[in-house]
Amino acid sequence: MSWLKKYPVIYLKGIAMGIADAIPGVSGGTIALIAGIYEQLIDSIKAFDITAIKYLRKFQIRDFWRYVNGNFLLTLVLGIATSLVTLSHFVTFLLREYPIQIWSFFFGLIIISSAVVLRRINKWNPGVIISLLIGVAAAFLITKATPAQTPNELWFIFISGSIAIIAMILPGISGAFLLLLLGKYEYVYLALRDLNLAIIGVFIAGAITGLLSFSRAISWLLKNYHNSAIALLSGFMIGSLNKIWPWKIITLFRENSEGEQIPLLEKNVLPAQYFQETGNDPFIFQAILFVAVGIFIVVLLEKISISRNKST
Repeated sequence: MSWLKKYPVIYLKGIAMGIADAIPGVSGGTIALIAGIYEQLIDSIKAFDITAIKYLRKFQIRDFWRYVNGNFLLTLVLGIATSLVTLSHFVTFLLREYPIQIWSFFFGLIIISSAVVLRRINKWNPGVIISLLIGVAAAFLITKATPAQTPNELWFIFISGSIAIIAMILPGISGAFLLLLLGKYEYVYLALRDLNLAIIGVFIAGAITGLLSFSRAISWLLKNYHNSAIALLSGFMIGSLNKIWPWKIITLFRENSEGEQIPLLEKNVLPAQYFQETGNDPFIFQAILFVAVGIFIVVLLEKISISRNKST
């Protein structure tokens, strides 16, 4: 594939990952898996090792850049950054004004994507099935968890950074949501706003440590236990559907740094109960339409990918 065909597509996939990261409960890792760049992303992150450091120490920049797949990573990061800077507010607006439609779209997107990803498993056995069930159960329990009271010491900030970044590259689990469960979302946000360099530095150190170590673990699993790893990742996506269900009733609020009451805990309900408890239109037909749109997009992308692979 020529440069003009390859990197603009990667850039667009980065934009899609950035949009997903702006949605609480949706992970950029989900989009990477759907888009077929997940393994390449994990391997590129894993490449930041001793060999890469040696290239840098010897000022062999070209070898370093090639070794870490720099063109791919830079293009992807630029896409993510573009999305977060230019589209995140628009996505937040849509989520606030049209929550049922947006959640329905992602529900359709993820439910069909999990099925598509499961098709990559070429041999089913008890271990693969167990991996799938572990992924489903883990993601479901995480999305049902209640935010905890946790310490503010730097050691826990380091752990929080490690866990949050791991979630961001895991399909189906949002890093921001896990920070909320750890009781550190607001704390880290305020540190960023107030430029508290000690907290920011420790959090970033934890994130880098978690990213480099976890990418190695996932890469090893994908290479040595590919079917089980794919089943586990698909399970995370299926389990996360609990978080993405379109009809929700708020059960608990929290106060943000501006003193505003914002949703903290929600429960999933059927459209009829949603109407009874809120008096709001459940938009059932629109929800079905947006689920269908999400499914259609993934099916279309899958057919384009298959057609492109046959032509190369």
